[in-house]
Parts: sequence; structure tokens; C-alpha cells
Amino acid sequence: MEKLEFDYPFAKRPVSKRAHVGVVGSGDMEVLMQPAEKGVAHVSVVTSVNGFGKSWQAILDRFFAKHDGAVRIDINDAGATPGSVMLRLEQAMEAIDQ
Repeated sequence: MEKLEFDYPFAKRPVSKRAHVGVVGSGDMEVLMQPAEKGVAHVSVVTSVNGFGKSWQAILDRFFAKHDGAVRIDINDAGATPGSVMLRLEQAMEAIDQ
């Protein structure tokens, strides 16, 4: 198990809702998204696959280049592929934006 932490201090848009998408299971993950302090986004990843910090960084950088919400994201990963990670993040943001 590995725990990774990422901060995005440029988040601008306030978020007022919470979202929970996905499940922790073989090859899948869950994303819990909630409001954070204004101007800050923080991501905490707990993953069963060690050594992929740079891959997580790249995925999250791409996500926050598109979305500027001030959110706290907790990700519990059981070996999801990068495409699945982005899908779950997008699903959570869509749930918040509705």
C-alpha cells in the first residue's frame, strides 16, 4: 500500500456539494470529493500499487488543468488503470456540478 498527497493551490471555483463514485474492488477505485478551503485543492491517494507517483501526478495535473474546483479528493485505489482514474474523477465532478 502506498499513500500519496497532492496539492493544487490555484483552485478558484468554490464547490458546495459532495460526491462519491466507484467502489474499491479488484481493478477499480472510489473517489470521494468534498468542498475544500477557497483557493486550494488537495488529493489523497491510497493505492494498492506502489511506485506510480509520477503517473498519479500526471493524471491529476491533467484533471486540474480542466477543472478548477476547490475540492478535497480522497481516492481509494485497487489497481485502476489511468483511464478509469480519469473517468471516476470526471464522474465525481459531474455529480458535483449538477
